[in-house]
Amino acid sequence: MQDEISGRLSFALDMVRAAGLEGLRYFRDLGSLTIESKGHQDMVSEADRNVELFIREAIASSYPDDGVVGEEHAATPSRSGYTWVLDPIDGTANFVSGIQSWTVVIAIVRDGVAEAGVIHEPCSGETFHGLRGGGAFLNGAPMHVSRSDSLSRGSLGVGFSNRREARNVVKLIDRLLDEGGVFFRNASGALMLAYVASGRLLGYVEEHMNAWDCLAGLLLVEEAGGRVVAPDPGTVLDQGTVVVAAASGVFDAVKALADRAFKPE
Repeated sequence: MQDEISGRLSFALDMVRAAGLEGLRYFRDLGSLTIESKGHQDMVSEADRNVELFIREAIASSYPDDGVVGEEHAATPSRSGYTWVLDPIDGTANFVSGIQSWTVVIAIVRDGVAEAGVIHEPCSGETFHGLRGGGAFLNGAPMHVSRSDSLSRGSLGVGFSNRREARNVVKLIDRLLDEGGVFFRNASGALMLAYVASGRLLGYVEEHMNAWDCLAGLLLVEEAGGRVVAPDPGTVLDQGTVVVAAASGVFDAVKALADRAFKPE
């Protein structure tokens, strides 16, 4: 099975870079881009849809029995046991505004668990990838989460989901500030998880994320020495999950913040 996963990971690394080049073509010609709103601060463009189709066609050609779950098109069931979970452009709000913080994200999933993951940021050329049991890497070099043991020594990434109460994010940030911490947000949850894995952020919290936004990044954090709240393998592909991921030295503090902020009143 390891060879099967490693082969798919190699393919995914090539694919995110090729898909990134496709995305860049649209990014450099935003004036002609068709953009729609899916909800509050939730946008989709023809670039999202077309880049996802580009990836899907490549997967169907090389791994025709694998399933695909993506943000912009209907799921394809798996006959092999493997499912590719992908977001062609995570950070669409940034993308359509000409902000360079957007990524191509792929997780390779078996039985609801990510076995490999790739997050590629085309504008910077940075590629984060990980293999379960095989480590996490940034442009081929090993990466590690922050070694900080205090929320006052670093920044915590905070995401906002329009599927949950906005006031909960306010509560989280308020409590974080009380503990001497500061928050960071760049509108790409996958990229912020990659920043946790590479030690740039202490952690990342979001009350709800879809599988295509978080599974790759959660794997990267674990393989880089961090801790996460593990998604439910039986429901994550359909329902998403709460996301709490952090460096080991601050994980308990981050989880306590999330538990208090997201607890029903």
